[in-house]
Amino acid sequence: MWLINSSIGRKVVMSLTGIALILFLTFHMSMNIVALFSGEGYNMICEFLGANWYAVVATMGLAALALLHIVYAFWLTMQNRAARGTERYEVTAKPEKVEWASQNMLVLGIIVLLGLVLHFWNFWYNMMFAELVGFETQFHPADGFAYIKETFSNPVFVVLYIVWLVALWFHLSHGFWSAMHTLGWNGKTWFERWKTIGLVYSTVLMLGFLVVVLAFAFGCAPSLCCGSCC
Repeated sequence: MWLINSSIGRKVVMSLTGIALILFLTFHMSMNIVALFSGEGYNMICEFLGANWYAVVATMGLAALALLHIVYAFWLTMQNRAARGTERYEVTAKPEKVEWASQNMLVLGIIVLLGLVLHFWNFWYNMMFAELVGFETQFHPADGFAYIKETFSNPVFVVLYIVWLVALWFHLSHGFWSAMHTLGWNGKTWFERWKTIGLVYSTVLMLGFLVVVLAFAFGCAPSLCCGSCC
């Protein structure tokens, strides 16, 4: 099958799974923004999702997409390294017009993966997984608002999440337009447009996540306000 056996096919899989994951991140960021204004509203969303069958099926599908994206990313990286052979050990000048993110996608991908593991531990493990298995947790599995407050009251987690979001920004800002290029939407007019769209979209997306982290870290989310800092 060409999606597996050819380099172009593997890049197409990377692009399609990457776009699907960006759409999920958009949903996740929009959901997190609700927590800024209403803890009750955010928990209603958490309860609606929870461990219900549709949420579990969606999570399994998302996990499959993420796994495919990660596996194909490493596969393509190893393939490119093998193709370069001993040339990669030679000292050469950095090619012009090559983005830093493009040169470090593997490192960025590893940081993103580690951040994902941390995020799963802080939230998914204590929420959906806890509800499925039925073990006791610090807060109710549907009380996502409490877990956000608890997580971002810890400065270590705040710093780790900021590092993760910065890595995600670099990864997405390059990956967005690269996916469009792979899928053939890269005419002379649209190539630069996709780069700009990708940069703006990734920036807005990551700022949405960052605002939530910082608002809860400093206790200034409107949903937390008691008149002290708002």
